[in-house]
Amino acid sequence: MEVRGSVLLVVVLSALVTVVPRVAPLAVLSRVTLPAPVARWLEYVPIAVLAALLAQEVAVADGHLALPLENLALVAVVPAILVAIRTRSLIATVACGVVVMALLRWIVT
Repeated sequence: MEVRGSVLLVVVLSALVTVVPRVAPLAVLSRVTLPAPVARWLEYVPIAVLAALLAQEVAVADGHLALPLENLALVAVVPAILVAIRTRSLIATVACGVVVMALLRWIVT
């Protein structure tokens, strides 16, 4: 299989554009001691991003805010959140969400 130079250049540049923004902050911040408030604030970034992605995926259907009874995912997320609060287990939370969603789809269809 022959690889043209332009295709190889696009692949290499795409890899750089993907890797550099991820590695550069890690390389810089590994040598710096962050103030305690900044470090505490950064601990909440992953959960905030995950919550934002989950909220958008669950609450919006076809570009519009979906009402709970029309949106099975919004109904299924309630028991999953309760399991998450009670158990603090990612596996139990995901399992609960999958089982509830499967049951809802089975009952509705």
